[in-house]
Amino acid sequence: MEQLFRGILSRPKLVLSVFLLFFVACTVGAKNLFFRGDYAIFFDDSNKELQAFNEIEGTFNKTDSLAIIIAPETGDIYTERYLELIMLLTEDAWNIPYSSRVDSIANYQHTEAQEDDLLVENLVFKNYPLNTEYINKVKFVAENAPRLKGALVSKTGDSAVINITFQLPSGDKTARVAEITDHSDRMLASYQESYPDVSFHQAGIVAMNSSFTKAAQKDILTLVPVMFAVISLLLIMTLRSITYVILTLVIVVTSVLATMGIYGWAGMYLSIATVNVPTMIMTLAVADCVHLITSVNEGKRQGLGNREAVVHSFKLNFMAILITSVTTAIGFLIMNASDSPVLRHMGSLSALGVMLAFVFSIFLLPVLLLLMPVKVYKERGGVYSKLFQLLPSLIIRYHRSIFCVSTIVVLIAGYMVMQNRINDEPIEYFDSSHKFRIAADFMENHISGMTNISIAVKSGKSQGVVDPDFISMLDDFTNWLRMQPQIDHVASLVDTYKRLNKNLHGDNEEYYKLPNDRELAAQYLLLYELSLPYGLDINNEVDIDKSAVKLQLTTKNLGSGELVDFENKIYDWFSSNAPQYEIVASSPSLMFAHIGETNMHSMLKSLPIILVLISTLLVIALKSLRIGIISLLPTLVPVLLGFGLWAFISGEVNLGLSVVVSLTLGIVVDDAVHFLSKYQYSRRQGNSVEEAISYSFNTVGRALWVTSLVLVAGFLVLALSSFRLNSDLGLLSALVITIALVVDFLLLPAVLLIFDRRTDIVQAKANNELLSAAN
Repeated sequence: MEQLFRGILSRPKLVLSVFLLFFVACTVGAKNLFFRGDYAIFFDDSNKELQAFNEIEGTFNKTDSLAIIIAPETGDIYTERYLELIMLLTEDAWNIPYSSRVDSIANYQHTEAQEDDLLVENLVFKNYPLNTEYINKVKFVAENAPRLKGALVSKTGDSAVINITFQLPSGDKTARVAEITDHSDRMLASYQESYPDVSFHQAGIVAMNSSFTKAAQKDILTLVPVMFAVISLLLIMTLRSITYVILTLVIVVTSVLATMGIYGWAGMYLSIATVNVPTMIMTLAVADCVHLITSVNEGKRQGLGNREAVVHSFKLNFMAILITSVTTAIGFLIMNASDSPVLRHMGSLSALGVMLAFVFSIFLLPVLLLLMPVKVYKERGGVYSKLFQLLPSLIIRYHRSIFCVSTIVVLIAGYMVMQNRINDEPIEYFDSSHKFRIAADFMENHISGMTNISIAVKSGKSQGVVDPDFISMLDDFTNWLRMQPQIDHVASLVDTYKRLNKNLHGDNEEYYKLPNDRELAAQYLLLYELSLPYGLDINNEVDIDKSAVKLQLTTKNLGSGELVDFENKIYDWFSSNAPQYEIVASSPSLMFAHIGETNMHSMLKSLPIILVLISTLLVIALKSLRIGIISLLPTLVPVLLGFGLWAFISGEVNLGLSVVVSLTLGIVVDDAVHFLSKYQYSRRQGNSVEEAISYSFNTVGRALWVTSLVLVAGFLVLALSSFRLNSDLGLLSALVITIALVVDFLLLPAVLLIFDRRTDIVQAKANNELLSAAN
């Protein structure tokens, strides 16, 4: 490698040209990148919950919907002005691209008896004057119709919902969602001018998908520039050379752009997870550059020329940077054990970026340093020099106390780790300032939660939904659901049967019950279907051959654990009360509830693999089994302490945090490798443990401080994201990296003083025995 490196330095312009061509070839691929923001990107096609959801959607109508919430300042929608607004919005909502159904209290298909006929018409019918008598009728129906109250109108009558269902064609769904939201935004903006006293909110799956895309675009447009500025400022403060800063930023930019270009050539898409990759590559590329530049400066201070100082830096850092890059890449690649495709993409792309950063920094940066030699600044006896002279002596003096206190802290952290709970709530992925989160919170507080569960109940035979036994079972199940404290609303076919039975008995309340005859139930259903207008049929809850029905549940915004527990209760009810019927329950909310837990289990199963790979590499690189094993301590302890502290900060582990273990394991090992490589180098020169520790602090202490500072700054910038998956990942990763630096500076030297000093004792004893034998 040294011969190859010297050969590269002998032809700097040729090497620069080759790298430039490679960079351009890679970067051109970035034109193929595009965003995907739909929730489906979080799930594999083989995901059990996704398959169940696709089965339900394949049997019944799609459930991709947009909920427009109307909230007048007066707190009463039952006025002529606001009922007219709901009616107008309902009509205009049909013009939104890809809309297939619009539901509101305005077009709710109210049924009533009219002599011997069944009258089916819009509840707010435009041919009727909105006088006091008619408004009171609308209010009475809305407050008593199970399908309206708590679904399309609030229980207090202070707000209403217009729910639009979409049939999205195949292809780029993110573009389709953007088209829908652009149209709805313009439509509501025009209504806002005419109704300044009304608040409009948008919720639902379509709004959530749009929010995923907007959050990703916002992060890449704001966080990456902020990160670039932060890195530049930190480099200026620490390297004290504009030339060094510019060269480092060149490596950072080329690494990021080449990585994203290759990703584009692969035909991949950007998502809310992969937009974090540039930030990670930036921080890791800076770390490689700082180690090389610091060693170049050290060589120059020792009197070496520019070329020899660069060679000296290469010899001193090549193996350490290689090992740290490989271990970091392994940490990212282990994310491929994730059950979420976007997290696997994030891991693979980050691993690619880390290795490209290694190639650019280890081969391109030295060439740039050779072509643009920098006058080395004189090292002044500042705070860094004093710190790294004082710290080793303090650790050597109090190493046993440090080890004992650290052991106690680690044990406490191990207990606190168990206090964290896995919880994924897609709504809470967005902070309270986000428009979608505001809409979701308003909807939960005034109407119902946004968490839905679709339940398909299969009778097992054609026309089975009109069977009295099936209908009776469905009624029992519906009543049981409505008794559950988690439920806000249940839309069930049994309510339609009861309403029709009452209507066809002269609206006699005594007949608000289920028909007890199969033929009667079939006639009711057929008569009702024939009376419904286009777009408002019952195909969204009854399949074509009348063999299955769908119940739509709206629950409070439950945590993932609570939602999964409730799902199990549903299956248990059928096992106990109706085992002859098959059911399928699913929804995007349920899919997210399951993915966090399964993803965490998958990542924990992969933990032994990453530990074996990293420890094997460290043993090979450090050429010592004992030191290789010791190096696992500063790798595992920071993660353990980080998750222990997280129990105090939040206590909730979401989908984003489930990958922090593998992500940070590969990163935090970097400082340990650099410290131990310098320690091993000194030990091979015949120095004692104490002298080797002091040498490590003096040679690499400042570089570790600078690189850790840059890494922490990078992840703290990510913590500024308004998207919780990214902000939590950034905050916890920054916390783990900070702890890792403390562990490397305090606990690691203490462990070496306790466990590596024995080799000195053994060697001294052997020397004494040889001396005695000679005498």
